[in-house]
Amino acid sequence: MALQPLLLHLAFLRLGTTGPLVQGRGFGSQTVAWPSFFDFNWPQEVQETIQIPNNGSAPLLVDVQVFVSNVFNVDILRYTLSSMLLLRLSWLDTRLAWNTSVHPQHAVTLPWDSLWTPGLTIQEALWVDWQDQSPRARVDPDGHVNLYLALTTETNCDFELLHFPRDQSDCNLSFYALSNTVLELEFRARAVNEIVSVKREYVVQDLKTQVPPQQLVPCFQVTLRLQNTALKAVIALLVPGEALLLADMCGGLLPLRATERITYKVTLLLGYLVFHSSLVQALPSSSSCNPLLIYYFTVLLLLLSVSTMETVLLAALQAGGILSPAPKGEQQDRGDPGPHPAEAPGVKGSRRSWAEAADHIFFLVYVVGVVCSQFFFIGFWMWATCKSDPAPGKAIPHGGQPRL
Repeated sequence: MALQPLLLHLAFLRLGTTGPLVQGRGFGSQTVAWPSFFDFNWPQEVQETIQIPNNGSAPLLVDVQVFVSNVFNVDILRYTLSSMLLLRLSWLDTRLAWNTSVHPQHAVTLPWDSLWTPGLTIQEALWVDWQDQSPRARVDPDGHVNLYLALTTETNCDFELLHFPRDQSDCNLSFYALSNTVLELEFRARAVNEIVSVKREYVVQDLKTQVPPQQLVPCFQVTLRLQNTALKAVIALLVPGEALLLADMCGGLLPLRATERITYKVTLLLGYLVFHSSLVQALPSSSSCNPLLIYYFTVLLLLLSVSTMETVLLAALQAGGILSPAPKGEQQDRGDPGPHPAEAPGVKGSRRSWAEAADHIFFLVYVVGVVCSQFFFIGFWMWATCKSDPAPGKAIPHGGQPRL
């Protein structure tokens, strides 16, 4: 029965029922499970919502520890990611302190809606699933309160995909206490990386927290730095593209007069068109700083198209006799199938048509152009930078006046 006077003391301190603790799916108000010896016929002022603890002229300091246990479902097409977090909130409420000589309890646990708790809203969240619908706060004899909140959330993230699939992005989770002001409440946050699984396409390279300056509402921000492992994209995108380009260059070694060469080139071009259409669906689009791979594969498509058109045009011109006229000896005497000894030394040179010579020159230029384009793209990949356009809300701090 030593706990009964303590609970009576907490009740007289206006530990009434509060509103929802957080903004999220499936986390509504809970009814306080008071002991049976409580009289619920308290005056109305006792059951009012409790106010934030008074810390004098300074704002109430709330320490926040963010434990990140998992990051999954990174979707670059929707610009979203899912994460599992554990929040540890601690603050001092001297109104909840008690004398241990009178009440020897080392700590008590109370329902979250029986005392003041900071209401948190994640700005970037599409949905929030709080795993414990009725968390309990631990109160120490000196009035220190500790509250643990476990959640799973899906949030928006502005991925920087210029260097996809070797991209690196910073994703923010901004927690706001919209029911208080910076004069009443202040956060001091730090993050702990507890991710133990590395079998992900995107891995968390760094984790940090900060308190954004010049805010009218108390807030803290958790930043996840994600690194793409690139293995899947290299196997699925880069290797097939390079293989098709190499096969096209090898197709230039076939003789121009062989009908299989046109079939070979057209088949490669059609296959690459199918590959390119699936590639467009696999890569995200953006208003700025699109992935360099989009431009790279477009250049490959142009190279394959030029190579195919060159083969078709030269083969057509050669078949029509425009660039490969018959030797003069054959034009004067087509009925004499016998050899012409006077032309024997120059037979080999006469058989090499102008179309074959042009095709040989184009093949050399094409190979040099392809090799140079690969080195140019590697250098451009390493040194190219792009700064995304600022978001419309970045120019105005949170709570600023709207512009008409």
